[in-house]
Amino acid sequence: MRIIIAGGGHQADYLVKIFKEEKQDIVVINRDRAMAEFISSSNGVRVLNSDPTKIYSLSDARIHGADVMIALSENDADNYVICLIANRLFGVKKCVCVVSNPKNVSLFKRLGIDSVISSTYLIGQTIKHESSLEKLIRTLTIEEDKIEVIEMSVMGDFDIVGRSLKETHFPKNINISCILRDSDVIIPEGSTVINEGDKMIVITKTNEQTEIINFLKKKRNGK
Repeated sequence: MRIIIAGGGHQADYLVKIFKEEKQDIVVINRDRAMAEFISSSNGVRVLNSDPTKIYSLSDARIHGADVMIALSENDADNYVICLIANRLFGVKKCVCVVSNPKNVSLFKRLGIDSVISSTYLIGQTIKHESSLEKLIRTLTIEEDKIEVIEMSVMGDFDIVGRSLKETHFPKNINISCILRDSDVIIPEGSTVINEGDKMIVITKTNEQTEIINFLKKKRNGK
């Protein structure tokens, strides 16, 4: 099994040692030069000193078609982006996203991440007990929250086309998590302009889902 570990400090080193015992094929991507050199020298595995949130870094690591991506960076949003790019652009079969904020477990799961875990220790212990990373991914569960995640394809006659997010008067309880544009994954800012053909990943409350969908689909003629 080919496993990619992105980010992390001693957590990454810990997991590398476990996977080496299981004779897995491991590649590590770490932006911290000192940690990258430490993991490489102490474990004898391939380590790239690069930013795993960048497409070129994942390409250089030759992750295409890998079995598992484990994102361990300190920033939850970075881990989400790493997993999203790995799965959508490079065809990585399973993604495990480690988060610091437990509230992001349910949210990221509903955004399409295979497994979201709030403790690196849980990964290692589960692998030891189950002896299978595939079983780990299959058995992890989360508690559903009162949040809806909507993937909306933007049509040419939508009123929001051509407007920046800051110019668009969105309803109160809405979060544009990311925009998928061709092969790009965009983490939007206020200046980000919505284009025809974009796919918007939108987070909102369950009881406000209909209002949000109607707003996004509103046509230029007001219908």
